[in-house]
Amino acid sequence: MKKIALLAVGALAMLPVVSCEDSSSAGASLVQDEVEIVMDSAFTVSGRPVSNDLVQSRTILQLLGSIKADGYGTFSSDIVCQYMPAANIDTFGVKADYIDSVKLELCMYQGAFAGDSTVPMGLKVYMLNKQLPSPIYSDFDPSGYYDASSPLGGATYSALLDGAEIATDANGVLYKSIYVDLPREIGLKLYDLFLNSPQTLQSPQAFAKWFPGLYIANSFGSGRVTRINSNRINVYYHSVHKITDETNPRDTTLYHVSSYMGVTPEVISNNNISYTMSDDLKTMAKDGETILVGPTGYDVEFTFPAQDILDKYYSQSGSLAVINALNFSIPVKTIDNDYGLLPPPYILMVKKSQKDKFFATTQINDNLSSFYATYDSSTQSYSFSSMRDYIIDLVKKGEVTSDDVEFVICPVQVSFYSNSSSSSLYGYYYGYYGYNTTSMQVSTITPYVTEPVMTILDLDNAKIDFTFSKQTLGGK
Repeated sequence: MKKIALLAVGALAMLPVVSCEDSSSAGASLVQDEVEIVMDSAFTVSGRPVSNDLVQSRTILQLLGSIKADGYGTFSSDIVCQYMPAANIDTFGVKADYIDSVKLELCMYQGAFAGDSTVPMGLKVYMLNKQLPSPIYSDFDPSGYYDASSPLGGATYSALLDGAEIATDANGVLYKSIYVDLPREIGLKLYDLFLNSPQTLQSPQAFAKWFPGLYIANSFGSGRVTRINSNRINVYYHSVHKITDETNPRDTTLYHVSSYMGVTPEVISNNNISYTMSDDLKTMAKDGETILVGPTGYDVEFTFPAQDILDKYYSQSGSLAVINALNFSIPVKTIDNDYGLLPPPYILMVKKSQKDKFFATTQINDNLSSFYATYDSSTQSYSFSSMRDYIIDLVKKGEVTSDDVEFVICPVQVSFYSNSSSSSLYGYYYGYYGYNTTSMQVSTITPYVTEPVMTILDLDNAKIDFTFSKQTLGGK
C-alpha cells in the first residue's frame, strides 16, 4: 500500500483550491511548498431493490387503521402493547368505591395520519390473555392472545381536530385524544394491587404477568392510518375530605384523573402490519428501479465505490495529504399515488452485514458503518454528509473488503434529545417537524413504522463528492 502522511486539517487553511481535472496546472506557490485542495466527483453507484417483509417496531409510536392507495397497495395495522405502571397510586381520602371509571386515551398530533381525515373509523380493545413474545416483529399474528368474543370497549373516531377532545401540548402543538371506556373493574383491581402487592408495580416484567396488555384493532372503516403518539390508561376517581369547622362541619368531594398505565420504550409495543404491494411497484422493482417502500416493502442494496475513491486518492495525493470530506447525496423521484404518500423523513445507510444487529441492539449512527440522512423537500434529495471517518478508517486499514462496501438503505425514524432537556418524547414525532435538529442530539434510530412511505432513489444521478488536500514539499 502507498504510505500517506495525514496532516492536521487546521494546518491547511487558506490554501488554493484546484479540481482533480486541472490539479497539474496549478499556479506557482508564493512559498516553496505547494499545497492544493483536490475535489473529485467522478464516481458512480448502482443499486437494486430487495424485499423487506418485516421490521421490529422499537418505538412508542403506534399505527392504527387501513388504507388502499393506487400505486402503493393495501396497508393495515393494529396494535398489541404492554403497559408501564405508575409506582404510586393516590389513596389519600380514596376508597376502592370512589373509583368512578377507567378510560383508554390514545393521542394523535395534528396531521398525524395518512389518508382521509374525515372518514369515520372504528376500533375495538381486547385484553391480552398471555405474555407477548420478545423479540416481536411487524408480522405478529395476535390470534390466540385474546378472546375475540369479549371486547373491553370500542370507539368511533376521525382525524379532524375539533370538539372537546382537542388540546395543546407544552410546545403549543395541537393534539386530539381518542377515548375508549374500559371496565371499571380494571381500576378496582389496580387499587387493590397497590395496597396488597405494591412490588408488582415496581417492575414492568412483574406487572405484565398481572396485566399482559391490550390488543387494539381496527373494527370498521378504511381510508386512513392514524399515528398514535401516546397510549395510556386513565383512572377517574374522587376523594372525600372532612372539613373541621365548628359551625359547619362537612365533607368535601374532589374529583381526579390520573394516568396509572402507559406505553413507554421499556415495555413491548408492536404494530401488526399487513401489506399487499401494488402490481405497479412490483413491476418497477422487477424492472430494476431502486424503489424504497415502507414500513415494509423494499429496501435498497448497493455497493459503495470506496476502492475507486481510494485509488484516485493514492494516485494524486503526493507524500503528505489530509482527507477533508466525503459526501454522498441521492436525489429521489416521487411515485404517483392517490393519497399523497411521500418519501420517508429519514433513511439509514448501514453495512449490509450489520443491519440486523443495528436494530436488535438499538444503536445510533457511528459514521463508520452506519449513517443517516434527512429528506430535503426543497431539493428532493437525501445527503450523507458525514462519511469522512469512514474513508479515513479504510486508509488506516490498508485494504477494502466486500463487507466494507456492501450497504443497504432503509427508512428509519430518528428521535432526538436536547442538551438542555432530558425529554425526547417529542423527538419521536417532531424530529423533522417543528424542531431545529441541528441543535439536537440523536437518541435513537429505529425502523420506520410511522406511516406508509415510498420513493425512488435515483442512484444514476447520485453524487459522491470527495475532497482532500495535498502538500508537495519543496515544490516537488
